[in-house]
Amino acid sequence: MRWKVGLLTASDLGSRGEREDTAAQVIRELVEEELQGDIIEYRIVPDETDEIMAALIEMTDYYKADLVLTTGGIGMGLRDVTPEATLKVVDRLAPGFAEAMRAAMQQRSYGMLTRGVSGIRERTLILNLPGTPKGVHESLAAVMDQLPAALAQLKGRGWEPEE
Repeated sequence: MRWKVGLLTASDLGSRGEREDTAAQVIRELVEEELQGDIIEYRIVPDETDEIMAALIEMTDYYKADLVLTTGGIGMGLRDVTPEATLKVVDRLAPGFAEAMRAAMQQRSYGMLTRGVSGIRERTLILNLPGTPKGVHESLAAVMDQLPAALAQLKGRGWEPEE
């Protein structure tokens, strides 16, 4: 089975076509090659809470994505509001993913400065990733092996951890 993945970039410059979305390109490659998933919806929105929330809701409720990956807007800048928007749309938190990604980034880069969150909306897992190709790669590498089991559980398929 191939997973259905939504990809959302939060970027003022990207939404105006003033910056190439290189982080999304890395996500696309990792999703297709490592996760065996398909990007079913891709969108770039400005760093605005309401627009991020609307896109997340549409990807989960309308497109029925199994996983939504966001990139950008998780730093400490005043316009970095992706975590706040995500928290407003999720039903439950899944903190282990955000913790693992942050820990992995701290080993080599700026993990302590990221504020990304991870949560569940109905049967969709939402993960906030950094806005740089390096940050995306480090973050996804830290959790990629756990994603199939998490997504299977959300779909109601029995999955037991290996002893």
